[in-house]
Amino acid sequence: MAKYFGKIGFMETVETRPSIWEEQITERNYYGDVLQNSRRYQSSEHRNDNLVINNRISVVLDPYACENFHKLRYVEYMGHKWKADSVDVKYPRLIITLGGVYNGEEQN
Repeated sequence: MAKYFGKIGFMETVETRPSIWEEQITERNYYGDVLQNSRRYQSSEHRNDNLVINNRISVVLDPYACENFHKLRYVEYMGHKWKADSVDVKYPRLIITLGGVYNGEEQN
């Protein structure tokens, strides 16, 4: 089983000015294990198929991740950010299933 260390991004909605709410990414570093390492191509309307990885990563929970697991948006893995397709809390660990490349908001 391969080891994992990297950034995980959590999306939060914060009030930046009175009555103005914006989404903000908070990145945190986590240690864990790579439980499954696989990939597939997903057909699309575009000329090239989309690369999707079906990796499952298990990270050690801390109080922040335990309280905010529902805000988890992406995992940095092998130099790229991948969408978190599903998140499962198996105390004391968090099991994250990855999907396609993350193209959303970046950390400010």
